Amino acid sequence: VRDKEGQPIEVGDTLETNFRGGKRTGKVEAVIENQHDVKERDDMLNVDVKNPPKVVYTNQHGHQVSHNPGTLSHVKEEEKATT
Repeated sequence: VRDKEGQPIEVGDTLETNFRGGKRTGKVEAVIENQHDVKERDDMLNVDVKNPPKVVYTNQHGHQVSHNPGTLSHVKEEEKATT
């Protein structure tokens, strides 16, 4: 699964997406590639995942969210230092 720049997304990566005039930023907890992954990880997810692939992460407000991988970008190292 790749982000909108084509970089691979892995558990532990820090990603962000534009959302309602701001940004959601968080660390990847799961990469759901198909329905089998949804069933396998359903007990650990606090979000309802439909239409995989999805990337699940906890945002800066502590909410677990899922997004399409093509809407996400990796946070650059210099941006991490300022947050």
